Amino acid sequence: MRHSEKHRTHRTGWLRAAVLGANDGIVSTASLVLGVAAAGADTKGVLVAGVAGLVAGAMSMAAGEYVSVSSQADTERADLARESKELAANPAQEHAELTAIYAKRGLDETLASSVATQLMKHDALAAHARDELGISDTLAAKPVQAALSSAGTFAVGAALPILMVLLLPATLLMWGLAGSALCFLALLGLLAARAGGSPVVPSITRVTFWGAMAMALTAGVGALFGVVA
Repeated sequence: MRHSEKHRTHRTGWLRAAVLGANDGIVSTASLVLGVAAAGADTKGVLVAGVAGLVAGAMSMAAGEYVSVSSQADTERADLARESKELAANPAQEHAELTAIYAKRGLDETLASSVATQLMKHDALAAHARDELGISDTLAAKPVQAALSSAGTFAVGAALPILMVLLLPATLLMWGLAGSALCFLALLGLLAARAGGSPVVPSITRVTFWGAMAMALTAGVGALFGVVA
């Protein structure tokens, strides 16, 4: 029988990195541009700051994601190597551990033991990785994928406020940029919710609230320094 349910767990790795990258690109670049504009810089200065923020932010996101996810991958590999040694040294104890896990999930002792035996016969390390360590191919750390996804989506997100700087007249830059950034964030929240199959309203509320906070604080700092100067 054909399985008709559509699950989205396999998207969590790249989706998390993509949403983080796009959100950070919009928020950080819009906030930076607003802060510089509030300090009294002209359009050219605001544009230079935005482009510099895009380049620096994209590289920072790529490096940060790669390093952090690589650390996760290193930990997973170390755990798998340790588990492989334990399976070779004491298979009976490992079988008992797997049996206990299945019994705790609701199987009776006999069935749990039988399931553990069959799964270990098929692929003992994969069974222990999945059910004892919580490591699977679907959720395994992928550093390069995370780095490219975050950097690419950061650049796309950051390009949107920069585009608004080019399109908006100087007299409307502050309010127009803030309003458009919030619209971009709301759209991001909508797309993320749809891609992940989660509720739309909480997703949109999260990104717009924190984006508005970041832009307001940064614009306030820029205005303060502009007054002091």
